Amino acid sequence: MNDRPIKTRSEHHVLEVTLDRPKANAIDSVTSRIMGQVFRDFRDDPDLRVAIVTGAGEKFFCPGWDLKAAAEGEEPDSDYGVGGFGGMQELPNLNKPIIAAVNGICCGGGFEVALSTDIIIAAEHATFALPEIRSGVIADAASIKLPQRIPYHIAMELLFTGRWMDAQEACRWGIVNRIVAADELMASARKMAELLAAGPPLVYAAIKETVRESAGLTFQQALSRLNRRELRTIEVLYSSEDQKEGARAFAEKRDPVWKGR
Repeated sequence: MNDRPIKTRSEHHVLEVTLDRPKANAIDSVTSRIMGQVFRDFRDDPDLRVAIVTGAGEKFFCPGWDLKAAAEGEEPDSDYGVGGFGGMQELPNLNKPIIAAVNGICCGGGFEVALSTDIIIAAEHATFALPEIRSGVIADAASIKLPQRIPYHIAMELLFTGRWMDAQEACRWGIVNRIVAADELMASARKMAELLAAGPPLVYAAIKETVRESAGLTFQQALSRLNRRELRTIEVLYSSEDQKEGARAFAEKRDPVWKGR
């Protein structure tokens, strides 16, 4: 349907998800629930290995929560769907790589959507902020994630002041992987997606679960869990055809053929 706020396109194991809600690509509860369904289906589709999420147009990636919907009575604790706000950050077992192609303003909940992905590629004019402080509310997901991603003092400054950060600064602090010209953004994201789609999906799943489940554990605790194969993706990986294929391909000096099983 052309009037849906989320447009999708899939090709060569890659799903492209475009937030398309003029004028600013803000997310209301209906849009968030649709995003949750899209990413749930992506998670569960064995033919899809990588996703790209971006915004329509050249000005906005996403400014976060739709304040017009809020003014009309939508509550901050509305039902945002199976994946929580933006469809990703609370979706269980989302163990596939996701790339954010940030095409413009990325703030508030939109910044939190980007932080929910694994790789962020930004157009050179992209800007980032957490302006919730100015509205008297907390950037909840960012308050949890950002101090774990960048230096504490920088994260706290961004949270406390709501100031804007350009793409160059975001890259300097390690929030953004790389900056590209606006007209090269999607080509760059697709090139990265194609690289990942050609890789071992079961290994990606194990990496994502390991990173997620290790948060808050000591190194020895986390390593012990891996060695005992307590994580589902680790058990699946080391009992898989792909694991044997990887060893054979190495011995035979050829590229492996990954099947995801």
